[in-house]
Amino acid sequence: MPSLGRLHLITDTRPGRHPLAVLRAALGVAGSDLVVQVRVTDEATDREAYDLAGRVLALCAPYRATCLVNDRLHVALAIGAAGGHVGAHDLPVDAARRVLGPQAVLGATAREPVTARSAVAAGASYLGVGPCHHTSTKDGLPDPIGPTGVRAVVAAVDVPVIAIGGVTVARVPALRAAGAYGVAVVGELSAAADPARVTAELLRGLS
Repeated sequence: MPSLGRLHLITDTRPGRHPLAVLRAALGVAGSDLVVQVRVTDEATDREAYDLAGRVLALCAPYRATCLVNDRLHVALAIGAAGGHVGAHDLPVDAARRVLGPQAVLGATAREPVTARSAVAAGASYLGVGPCHHTSTKDGLPDPIGPTGVRAVVAAVDVPVIAIGGVTVARVPALRAAGAYGVAVVGELSAAADPARVTAELLRGLS
């Protein structure tokens, strides 16, 4: 299983966003320290997800950055990604682990200690924990848990906790102080005028 980078970039495929351009900029700064989670909208076809994930993997390969596919584990297998990430409405973690195999990176979503421990027991390699703050990048999310919620999950598990949801450069220090191993970002990079500069700032906050 590859070592897990602290900065996770989740692809933003909303209209007007340019996920591959943002990825190129981030890879140029973060290199192998970057984990890329390929996430597409529910409306995207499997073929569209496959095409995007394949292009992401090709960009990651020279840098030895980790490429994961969110939700659509068959796409992760089809492109040869390092693994995948499942949310609350996707396959159960134990089923996802059976699909991906014992060596793959498998992330799972959690927001409190009980579900976090269950996900780790079922085979999660790391946890995406949040939303930490309000965010507009995904609809229907529960109330933010803040650094206090992150700290509670960190105390309950022995796998890396990746804070997600409304993560900005300014909020990284508090999340790290709460015990987060790393952070996952969407809008902070996809909406940045200079994603390379923001990547460098995020990495400094995580170091």
